[in-house]
Amino acid sequence: MKHIEKNIKEGIKLHILDTPKFKTNIVAIFLTTKLEKETVTKNALISAILRRGTESLKNQEEISKKLEDLYGATFDCGVDKTGDNQVLKFYIESVNDEFLPQKEEGVLKPSIETLCEIVFNPLIENNGFKLQYLEEEKENMKQRIQGKADNKARYALERCIEEMYKDKPFGLYKFGNIEDLENINEKNLYEQYKKLINDCKVDIFISGNIDEEIVNVVEKNKSIINLNARQPIYNKENSKVTTKRGEVIEKAEVQQGKLVIGLDVNSEDEEEKYKVLVYNNILGGSANSKIFQNVREKANLAYVASSRYLRYKDNIFINCGIEIANYEKAVDLIKEQISEMKNGNFTEEDLQNAKKSIIAVVNTIEDEQDTGIAYYFGQEMSEKATSVEEYISKIEKINKEEVLKVANKIEINTIYFLRD
Repeated sequence: MKHIEKNIKEGIKLHILDTPKFKTNIVAIFLTTKLEKETVTKNALISAILRRGTESLKNQEEISKKLEDLYGATFDCGVDKTGDNQVLKFYIESVNDEFLPQKEEGVLKPSIETLCEIVFNPLIENNGFKLQYLEEEKENMKQRIQGKADNKARYALERCIEEMYKDKPFGLYKFGNIEDLENINEKNLYEQYKKLINDCKVDIFISGNIDEEIVNVVEKNKSIINLNARQPIYNKENSKVTTKRGEVIEKAEVQQGKLVIGLDVNSEDEEEKYKVLVYNNILGGSANSKIFQNVREKANLAYVASSRYLRYKDNIFINCGIEIANYEKAVDLIKEQISEMKNGNFTEEDLQNAKKSIIAVVNTIEDEQDTGIAYYFGQEMSEKATSVEEYISKIEKINKEEVLKVANKIEINTIYFLRD
C-alpha cells in the first residue's frame, strides 16, 4: 500500500492509500476537535444530523437514491474518541472504477463530491438545521446514551475510564450527556457546526486503486475550495492521570460481575510504546498470556480475561467477566501476574510468541481498507509517520530487558467492579 500525503490547505490534509488489492474505493472524511464537556453532545449530534440531508439532497431518500446511482455505494458515519479528541467520521464505499463497464463514467469522483456535500453543505432552513430532523436525532441520541449500560462489559470499561479521568476530557462519553440535549436547538447547533468546520483538523482519506489525478479532483471540489485554511484546534498532547482512584464498586442488575483494572504505564516516549505493546501481549493480550492462562484456564475464575493497551492515553485495561463471589480471588491473582512481570518471570518463548502475535495483526493492516485508514490516521494523530514495515521492525528488535523495564513502571490506578 502506497501512502501519499498532501496538504490541501493548512489544517486540511489529503491521504491517498493506493493499492490494487481491493475492488472497492473508500472515501473518508475525519473532523477532529477537542473533547470538551461544553461541546461533546453537540458534536455527536452534528454527526447524526448531517446524514439526514444536504443542500441538494434534501432527505435520506434522496441521499440513498444518489448512492444507488453510484452502483450501490454505501454511506456510514459515526463518532470516536481518540485520546483527548472527538472525531466525527464519514465514509462512502463504492466499486472501483476499473470494474465498471467501459462506457460508464467512473464513480470515485462523484463519491468524493457526494461525501463532501454531506459533510460540508448540510440542509439549512432559517439559519439553522431542519427542526424536524433535529428533534428526531435528539431522541435517537437520548436513547443511545441511555442504552450505554445495555452492554455491561463495555459499560464497565467506560465507567472505569470515567473514574480514572474524572474532570478530564477522556472521561467524557463520546456521545455526550442527556442533560445537554434539552438546551440544543436548530440554531445553536448550526452555530457549533460552523465553528467546528472552521476550526477542526480535517483529514480526507481515499483508499483503493487510485489515479494521481484524484488529487486535482479534491483540490477543485467546491466544498473544499470554500473551506478556510486554519490552525486546527485539537489536542496534540494527551492529558495524564494524576490521581489514583483505588477501588470503585458499583451495583446494577447483572448476573455476572464485570471487573476492569486500569493500569498507568508511565512510558517515557513514543518509542517505548512499542515495548508496552509486547508487555501487554504477554500480560493479557493473547490466548497465551498470563492472565488468560492463569486466571481463566487454570484457576477457572473468569469467563473472559484479557487486557488492552490504549496507546493514546498510555493505559492498560484488564477486563474480566467473573462470578461475583470470586472478586477478591480474581483481583489477587491478577495482581500476582503483574508482579510476575515485574520480577521478570516470563520466558524468551513468551517474548517471541508475543512479538509474533503483534506482527501477525500488523500484517493484516493492509488487508482491509478501513483498517488501513485507521492505522494511517493513528500515525497522523501521533505525528510519527511509521510504515507497516518499520512498525514490524521495531517490534522484532524488542528484548526481554526492555519489556522488564516497562513492567517495573506499571502501577494499578483503579479497580472497578460492577456487581449485583
